[in-house]
Amino acid sequence: MRVGVMIGPERGDSARKVARMIADVEWAEGAGIDTAWVPQIPTDFDALTAVALMGVRTSRIELGTAVVPLQAQHPIALARQALSAQAATGGRLALGLGPSHHWIVRDMLGLPYERPAGLTRDYLDVLDAALHGPGPVDVENASFTVHNPLELGPVAPMPVLIAALGPVMLALAGERADGTVLWMADERAVAEHVVPRITKAAEGAGRPAPRIVAGIPVCLCRPGEEDAARERANRILGEAEISPNYQRLLDQGDAESIGDLCAVGDEAAIAARFRRFANAGATDLSVRLLPIGENREELVASKQRTREMLAGLATEFR
Repeated sequence: MRVGVMIGPERGDSARKVARMIADVEWAEGAGIDTAWVPQIPTDFDALTAVALMGVRTSRIELGTAVVPLQAQHPIALARQALSAQAATGGRLALGLGPSHHWIVRDMLGLPYERPAGLTRDYLDVLDAALHGPGPVDVENASFTVHNPLELGPVAPMPVLIAALGPVMLALAGERADGTVLWMADERAVAEHVVPRITKAAEGAGRPAPRIVAGIPVCLCRPGEEDAARERANRILGEAEISPNYQRLLDQGDAESIGDLCAVGDEAAIAARFRRFANAGATDLSVRLLPIGENREELVASKQRTREMLAGLATEFR
């Protein structure tokens, strides 16, 4: 199981965000982390731009988006951007995308949020053709009529991962993509809901075994601090209440909140949680570092301790 870390903008002005992301990815590469996963936060920095910036400052680490909402741009535009970022990274991009959520697409962007699985399938028709260039992209389906020349081509194979939470999307990810990127899926949800559906679909389509990227918060903490870590996870990452897609995924497992999904405790406890995800069938972990503390100094120290622990576990699980 590959161990990756989420790197992305959180607070501060744009110049500081860039410097912080570069510093974080340089640390991740030096620490031997397998993948840096860049979230596409609705209100913040562009994930593929961040990937391109990180790519010119690193040489080994895989750089993935987790995930780009497909409704926000035409598939040709996304293909151009992804191929450009892949060239900037020397072929290290893993493109994660998905149909997002109603509260982003409909409420924030004012776009229709209908037939998300059907739109994703139609979108992939265009995107697949564009990513296998250079050459003309000629696709006509229920959502797109595209006749577009494209002179860009991939500099290396580019994994495409679909944010798939429900049965229809998991089948689509298995049939048409290289895997899935998850959030709010605990070990039982991975083992009993995700793995059987996506694997069956991939096998039926004659595709290789899919990657299954499970996203979880992680906090190295002292005995007695576990509840505080879970409470902080619920406070700053608790999206399930406004995201029915996530709530349905939680229903497939034992966790009731993101706090329950958080791997907390000492190194042995966190390693045991990682093993449970590996045994459930996760091929990758995307770790969201979750520092705890009463002030900035304590938060920075907590983040550093968790980082050092994560670097050791990445080597152990590789």
